[in-house]
Amino acid sequence: MTSQLKIHWMASPSNDSTAPVSEFLLICFPSYQSWQRWLSLSLSLLFILAMGASATLLITIQLEASLHEPMYYLLSLPSLLGMVLCLTAIPKVLAIFFDLRSISFSACFLQMFIMNNFLAMESCTLMVMAYDRYVAICHPLRYPSIITNHFVAKVSVFVVIRNALTVPIPILPALLYCGKNVIANCICANLVQLSCDNFTLNRIYQSVAGWTLLGSDFILIFISYIFILRAVLKFKAEGAAVKALSMCGSHAILILFFSTVLLVVVLTHVARKSIPVDTLILLNVLHHFISLALNPIVYGVQTKEIKQGIQKLLRRGM
Repeated sequence: MTSQLKIHWMASPSNDSTAPVSEFLLICFPSYQSWQRWLSLSLSLLFILAMGASATLLITIQLEASLHEPMYYLLSLPSLLGMVLCLTAIPKVLAIFFDLRSISFSACFLQMFIMNNFLAMESCTLMVMAYDRYVAICHPLRYPSIITNHFVAKVSVFVVIRNALTVPIPILPALLYCGKNVIANCICANLVQLSCDNFTLNRIYQSVAGWTLLGSDFILIFISYIFILRAVLKFKAEGAAVKALSMCGSHAILILFFSTVLLVVVLTHVARKSIPVDTLILLNVLHHFISLALNPIVYGVQTKEIKQGIQKLLRRGM
């Protein structure tokens, strides 16, 4: 059955090379079709773990009055964005494992737009959190007057508007798609390569816009940490430097997790000839789980107040 389906998928694009595409076929792990039912069990467990961990963090911040502060609202944003990303991609991935491979033209572009948009939002949120840590360490006396609930609200609006206006995906549906409709991936990715139009300008625009957004965010994060390190080196009180750096621990680990996303992107586009395609697809899927599942664990370990809030929430549930 598997071999018959594979032949059909490979043959279907060539039936009519000029007919407009109404849907795409997603093929997870093309070389390992027989493994997919078993892999679905592992990914389902990871999905439940990741969503449950992030939901626990968000509920804790919502219910615990002592956590109703701007810093904790900022800490909750990456988990919220990660949950949206996970819900956008993973349910469809699990459906593919049970032969529900087709996805409509509009749904595919919607998935791609949300994933690119929220990925850029995550990057922007990390930049805002770096500014929060900069103010907390370099201007501690002014922190309560700068980082307020009003500031968090304005930042949230800025993050949404910036990425809605600059993410390049809305251009892609304007291309003409005909003939080829098979995507050798678990998610809607690299659709521009399936277009029968000349997509050179679109590819350049996507690359420039995407890397400009991510690059500018990481440059600002880097600058913030330079100022933080300069301030820390001037601390003379015993243990002050260690305490100040520990305040940045959670944020630094979040940046490390997010960097794995960039690594996956680079591997997918640069090293696809030297790395098996199934390995790249697996990395592409797993990075949705890793940061989402580990963010709340990092907060629990690094932030005493959140750890205590989660313990209180668990005791209530028992």
